[in-house]
Amino acid sequence: MKSNSHKTPGLLLMAIWSFIILEMCTVFSKGEAAHTVKRFTGLYTGPYFDPTTTTNITTQLGTHAYLPCRVKQLGNKSVSWIRKRDAHILTVDRYTFIADDRFQAFLVDSTDTWTLQVKYVQARDAGEYECQVSTEPKMSHFITLNVVVPKIEILGESDKYVKAGSKAILKCLITRSLEEPAYIFWYHDGERVLAFDRTKIDIRMERVDSDTTMGTLVIYQSRPEDSGNYTCSPSNLDSASVLLHVLNGEHPAAMQRGKNSASPLPGWPHLSMGLGLTACMPPRFAVSVALSLAVLAHLFIT
Repeated sequence: MKSNSHKTPGLLLMAIWSFIILEMCTVFSKGEAAHTVKRFTGLYTGPYFDPTTTTNITTQLGTHAYLPCRVKQLGNKSVSWIRKRDAHILTVDRYTFIADDRFQAFLVDSTDTWTLQVKYVQARDAGEYECQVSTEPKMSHFITLNVVVPKIEILGESDKYVKAGSKAILKCLITRSLEEPAYIFWYHDGERVLAFDRTKIDIRMERVDSDTTMGTLVIYQSRPEDSGNYTCSPSNLDSASVLLHVLNGEHPAAMQRGKNSASPLPGWPHLSMGLGLTACMPPRFAVSVALSLAVLAHLFIT
């Protein structure tokens, strides 16, 4: 009886430790199970690409592009983004391996999507990109990035003429634009035009179609000092320019007449040459020859 009572505390201590170890194993198993359910469903067969992932992304010049790569059951494998045109490794997981800080990769854990972000897209960024998983052999998913370059122009001739005191209207048309510009600034000889007084200057921007925006600058009473170079500059895009001439009563054609008014009449050299013949032949005959040469020359020239 003495020996049994001596063993009882030892058995009790062993039972307590067994219970603690069992509880710890249960908690650990639940944690692992929860992690496994989050990452994988069913039997683990290795990484694979979601077949619904896009293969084409179209974005506008100057905006941000997002290239998604959805990889299921990734496990402990790595995801790399590679630019195909020069085989440059851009990112591996969250690490960037290019000096251009416009490139960055991040994981959207809820959808198992590794996304390559390209900030302030340039025309040269267009092309194919490879999302590669570090299996053996390697797995790859390719996405083509298309960059749309909007067209910007100021409507009309490159030189515009208005009379002093009249209204000058400049229209800047932006087409092939997937996104409306945040703003359109106007510059006069390098200085930004500000519409502090709407009775003198008005600046408007309007989305006229799904891919077209119109920017308008109105100068209500033009003055000679309003003459100069005007530039339309939308956000994140190239610019377009025009020369405005404000005339003080002078007709626009008069500014371009110099070259034409200095030109001699057609056939005049031939007429002069014919008149020079009077020195060696009868006057009437010389005049007739000169006029004939002038008429023929005029016919050939026109």
